[in-house]
Amino acid sequence: MSTSWHSLISESDFPAEGKLAAKVAGWYVLVVRTDDGFHAINDRCTHQAALLSPGRIRRGAVMCPLHGARFELASGKCLGGTYNDLRVFPLRLEGAMLEVCLPDTPPGPGDTPVGGS
Repeated sequence: MSTSWHSLISESDFPAEGKLAAKVAGWYVLVVRTDDGFHAINDRCTHQAALLSPGRIRRGAVMCPLHGARFELASGKCLGGTYNDLRVFPLRLEGAMLEVCLPDTPPGPGDTPVGGS
């Protein structure tokens, strides 16, 4: 599968609340800054396809606002549940710009949140 790097935002402009939701090349991406750096995940819960970006971030995990499932930001692993793991995207700092690496193919229905187009 081929992938490409996409510019997101400069590190200095990253939101103070520590998370950024963006649609990049058709993909819904949630970027979160934690004590151990930045993490990028597909902004879609694997249970009922809800956006994760409105969810709480705690101890390196995001909680789905719909039903409370928790996912580790670094690995995408579902914590304490039986849901599928999240898709994690590589992220890098190129100069002062955060960039995310995404598949060149558009997301399928299993990658798009409810209400996403």
